[in-house]
Amino acid sequence: MSNALASESSPYLRQHADNPVNWLPWSQQALDLAREQNKPILLSIGYSACHWCHVMAHESFEDEATAALMNQHFINIKVDREERPDIDRIYQTAHHLIAQRPGGWPLTMFLSPQDCVPFFGGTYFPKQPKYGMLAFSDLLQRIAAIYQQEPDKIRQQGEAIQQALIDIEMRENQNLQDAGISALDTFDSQLIKVHDAEFGGFGQAPKFPQPAILLQALGRAFHKSSDDPVYRAIDFSLQQIARGGIQDHVGGGFFRYSVDEKWMIPHFEKMLYDNGQLLEVFAKAWRLTGNRLFADAVDGIVNWLEREMVTDSGTFYAALDADSEGIEGKFYLWTPAQVKQIIDSKFYPAFARQYGLDQAANFEGKWHLHAYCSEAELLDEFRLEAAQYRSQKDEVCQLLLTERATRIRPGLDDKILTSWNALVIRGLANAARIFMRPDYHDLAQRCLQALKNECWHEDRLLALSKNAGKQLPAYLDDYAHLLQAILDCLQYRWNDEDLAFAVQLADQLLDRFADPDHGGFFFTAADHEKLIQRPKSWQDEAMPSGNAVAALALHRLGLLIGQQAYTRSAEKALQSVADNVNQTPFHAASFCALLEALNSPPFQIILRGETVPLAQWREEILPRLKPDQSAYFIPNAAQDLPAEIAQKTSDRPVSAWICEGFVCRQPLHELDALLQSLDE
Repeated sequence: MSNALASESSPYLRQHADNPVNWLPWSQQALDLAREQNKPILLSIGYSACHWCHVMAHESFEDEATAALMNQHFINIKVDREERPDIDRIYQTAHHLIAQRPGGWPLTMFLSPQDCVPFFGGTYFPKQPKYGMLAFSDLLQRIAAIYQQEPDKIRQQGEAIQQALIDIEMRENQNLQDAGISALDTFDSQLIKVHDAEFGGFGQAPKFPQPAILLQALGRAFHKSSDDPVYRAIDFSLQQIARGGIQDHVGGGFFRYSVDEKWMIPHFEKMLYDNGQLLEVFAKAWRLTGNRLFADAVDGIVNWLEREMVTDSGTFYAALDADSEGIEGKFYLWTPAQVKQIIDSKFYPAFARQYGLDQAANFEGKWHLHAYCSEAELLDEFRLEAAQYRSQKDEVCQLLLTERATRIRPGLDDKILTSWNALVIRGLANAARIFMRPDYHDLAQRCLQALKNECWHEDRLLALSKNAGKQLPAYLDDYAHLLQAILDCLQYRWNDEDLAFAVQLADQLLDRFADPDHGGFFFTAADHEKLIQRPKSWQDEAMPSGNAVAALALHRLGLLIGQQAYTRSAEKALQSVADNVNQTPFHAASFCALLEALNSPPFQIILRGETVPLAQWREEILPRLKPDQSAYFIPNAAQDLPAEIAQKTSDRPVSAWICEGFVCRQPLHELDALLQSLDE
């Protein structure tokens, strides 16, 4: 018999609908029930593509005896961290305070029913004692006994956690100095310190790409020589990531992270937010270096999105599971015999050499494709022509993809999340500008229009499509990333309605999320459900800090339309996190980007003119722009423009104003003169 999760919209929650556990979704009714029965809350947070969430579910939540203990002693609440990142963020912080180490998923927290303050927690707990951990059933009995027999101990622990959360908030609101420009040099030095010079990336295994850090490092590299340590570190790291098994070399797109230092074996889930960000990363890496490897990575992501992730309306699904048929990675693995049967025997040795089929199995007796050598090394070793090899490899990958399509696919999480889709829009828009690919822009624009239709409801933004049947109010990340994405789209092709939408989003950001006392932006809106904390983050995680992205987007929009209230809010946001940025800029890469923008006003070009010549200028200008430069090609026929733009008029075919901050130079009317200014 199904539990209360059967009617939920979340695929993750529905995965647990047939558990013998009396799961409840997070709701006021569930919290009231815990208080009425004086039972502690067992809060379990995960997501549909999470491998260890599945493991704990199979071991414990599907076990009748374990479920009986849970039902007897606890009110059991299941949360999809992708639907409720606010709840996840709070209790991940609490876990860190309790365990003194980072959390993860599944997150398992025990809360007081009176106030939802946690008194104990962890992540994955095994069914039998191992890894130095208690069996989950033993833990349940101990927690239940302590709750019944030592209520003072539970109360004291809860009070300590609540005070620690308050202390964090107070500490982060007591910045005593401004963020100094020297923090950017500190970012560089911290980057080099943790750079893995042997295998690439930053830090030790497990290795995550960390797109916010990659983007900031790329931005820095554009102003350095190719032999600078930062340039070398980012170029080498991205080559290693692109060649590694963290990329799906057959179907395109990137898995979530590498379990080893060599980027060889990934955790096989594919997340939309990773790939949206990596689109932008690899597009800008190609703009920096011209390395075809990076352009191929962009093509691979877009091909995967179009083939497997796009909805009928143009939005994109959330994730693919790590498992198929209950086995992690099974869908993506090969044997040499399988590949030999599919591809031309003459080409097999070169393909096997590049992707490790001529070496020992690298994942549980099978082969996961990982590039063991560069294309240049392979061409030299096998005396191949580059064009011929690339053509043959494309044919081989298509054949392997066709064969792979006959297998049982990993599960699809079909949620439409606003912030994740916004990251894809931004990645596509940047790739469209850099590669001059109108098809990329069309994909981005179609997704943007679909988000307007599905996630903008009664003049408010939703966190996920209203078609899911669950209308959750949007979080800071939804507003911030969507605003940034619109500004990126406007650079490729102007749209009056999109600018008006951007202004609406910006005004709501300031009205509903801004901290008027200390600066910066809260993760939840002022009228959001009251939780034990209202977080305001400064640190980049798997996604860049929404606090920083909101400030960056407002700064960009403020400069474009001459709205100083937006730019002042960005300055206050940086001030609110100044101490953190000064001390650990490596963990605040997005705020470092804001620091650069505020200290060196971005180079912005406003172009007005007739449609045809404006498009001709665009073809020449966009590919030359660096990440800190922007251009907006606004037709004379554009309607309802803000005064700052509307006053820029000319009777020439095209006129261009180069602006730094709020100061614009005299207009240029010749393309060659503008290109010369760009080169200078």
